[in-house]
Amino acid sequence: MARDRKPSRRRAAVAAASSVAALTLGVSALAEPPAQSAGLPRGHDVSSHQKHVNWRKAKSKGARFVYVKATESTTYKNPYFTQQYNGARTARLVRGAYHFGVPNQSSGRTQASYFVRNGGAWSRDGWTLPPALDIEYNPYSKKHKCYGLSKARMVSWIKSFSNEVLRGTGRRPVIYTNYHWWKTCTGNSRAFAANHALWLARYDESSGALPAGWTYWTFWQYANRGGLPGDQNVFNGSMAQLQRFARG
Repeated sequence: MARDRKPSRRRAAVAAASSVAALTLGVSALAEPPAQSAGLPRGHDVSSHQKHVNWRKAKSKGARFVYVKATESTTYKNPYFTQQYNGARTARLVRGAYHFGVPNQSSGRTQASYFVRNGGAWSRDGWTLPPALDIEYNPYSKKHKCYGLSKARMVSWIKSFSNEVLRGTGRRPVIYTNYHWWKTCTGNSRAFAANHALWLARYDESSGALPAGWTYWTFWQYANRGGLPGDQNVFNGSMAQLQRFARG
């Protein structure tokens, strides 16, 4: 998932290495959506890196939904968020907002509250996806890839984030993660699968193993570039099911 900050060269190198380790990439991008996703609604996710997205063009190329980065920690807001988020809706894409969690900087509750106040809201209109939490290896420290938190503390942090999003929006957040991070940093916790949709990150021809408890993914990010701006995704269902999922 894209991060919008501008780290030092050392941090940038760490971030790149962490991303590769986190996703265990077979390839950095697939020329076409994987065969496993054939016929499913295509979508993407964007951040300030994509700046002014041509939403009509994205839709003409197959986009049906998008997640837009809103916030990171409690110190960053995507300066392009409003135009990206509203532009996607104007083009009649189902859209949602996501938060990049940095658990060693503040509590889950604090970051969720910041997120909800700055774009992470939700409405039952069939066009707004539930808020999403992007939780993955620490891009700012190779040494502290789980942000210095024990597995139990990481699970508690995610629970705190989720509970505050539920309190503020009425929806549990979608959790964006990958199998290896989830196993390493939460101990493969089963605490979230029953009531949190999974947004799986795996850049390969198949979705592979799922984090514990989940028997299917709702969204699959299968490549970090392709025909649509930003990362490439699919939804595990029909367009009608996507809009039902959006309505809650």
